Amino acid sequence: MDYPEFLNVSELKKLASRRAPDQVEMEAILDKALKLKGLNTEEAAALLAVRDEKQIRLIMDAAEKAKETIYGKRMVIFAPLYSGNHCSNNCLYCGFRKDNKDIARRKLNQDEITQQTRMLLKEGHKRLLLLSGESGHYPLAYLKESLKTIYSVNEEGASIRRVNVEIAPLSVDQFKELKECSIGTYICFQETYDPDLYRKYHISGPKSNYENRLFVMHRAMEAGIDDVGIGALFGLGDHRFEVLAMMRHAEELERLYGCGPHTVSVPRIEPAPGSELTENVPFPVDDDAFRTIIAVIRLSLPYTGIILSTRESAELRQELFRYGVSQVSAGSKTSIGGYTEKEAENQQFALGDHRSMEEVLADMVGMGFIPSFCTGCYRKGRVGQDFMDLAKPGLIKHYCLPNGIVSFAEYLMDFAGEETRQKGFALINKLTEEESDSVVQGNIRSSLEKITAGERDIYL
Repeated sequence: MDYPEFLNVSELKKLASRRAPDQVEMEAILDKALKLKGLNTEEAAALLAVRDEKQIRLIMDAAEKAKETIYGKRMVIFAPLYSGNHCSNNCLYCGFRKDNKDIARRKLNQDEITQQTRMLLKEGHKRLLLLSGESGHYPLAYLKESLKTIYSVNEEGASIRRVNVEIAPLSVDQFKELKECSIGTYICFQETYDPDLYRKYHISGPKSNYENRLFVMHRAMEAGIDDVGIGALFGLGDHRFEVLAMMRHAEELERLYGCGPHTVSVPRIEPAPGSELTENVPFPVDDDAFRTIIAVIRLSLPYTGIILSTRESAELRQELFRYGVSQVSAGSKTSIGGYTEKEAENQQFALGDHRSMEEVLADMVGMGFIPSFCTGCYRKGRVGQDFMDLAKPGLIKHYCLPNGIVSFAEYLMDFAGEETRQKGFALINKLTEEESDSVVQGNIRSSLEKITAGERDIYL
């Protein structure tokens, strides 16, 4: 197979096998990382080679400083909504794969999508990720109708304010249609960037075309989609190679379109019904390696959001909040109709974090984080390159912290139990008092007064 020129697979594989750095090299790389200008693949490869616990701790500490500087104390919250699980692909790691006869196939109609959305609104969600299997059952017309349905649902004055989408690759013209539906971020995982392994795991179906999937973000951005999200499924290949390949992917998008990916997702393989591969992971990623992955991505792509799903345990998720993760799902269901039905016979993969959304948020508050439901940047047009132009000089925090605090205050007023409400407002008051910029502090106070008075959906 011909390797895409920008990826240079053979070079990255060589880098991925390098030795761990000595102390002098390690300190030089981390000093550069803390300038928040990013790392190149050679420097990232050095950090990814580290296995010594003390050196891993140094990397984690640097990532914590970088995250705190850029993102402060806010953590974006969302929920996935699976609209169906029919699939034309045979991906050996996925419970939705075509040849899995042990799973019940289902496609939600628009009334069912309305019911799922209502249930999520009752929990307090404002941001959703719409997903489906990759199949002719889910043509673009169905997806556009589903987006329209989700945005139209009103539950006692509450509505979904932003829907990101994770669907099969589209053509440039199809992406132009999708853009008109007011989507947030378009997300699509390469799964593995290793072309040979990709062919091994994707044995049939449209997804077996490696290059069609690799260049999907090029088509999306050419069509005017401002924010895109990339990712790899860790466990399919050497995790060091996958991280370096994602970095090259990000560099190529920025070179061509002036902006790299808005988010990077870091799922690990979890058991999936009907998938033997998930019971014997080809390239296992232990917790120390996973910690390093997240920390190195944070240091290498400092202004790119890192998404962590409920595949991971509650304990590990809480730890990783500090070291690079900036967006998390909460109260998630990966089954079709899972938010209104108790049975989960058709889930895509097993969950590691089974806490309710309020439990996740309460634990976050206990760690000093503000759960954010903010969608202000999307609606004010601070997306793509405009977002990065504010993020890189550190100006985006003037919007993120106030909008995060105010959106969380709205949640506390409308959905939280009394204990969570009291602890949440105590944290809000503390962070507001600690804000050193008088203008930002004033914006927070005035917006909180409006929320207390009954106004909603306030953002800068």
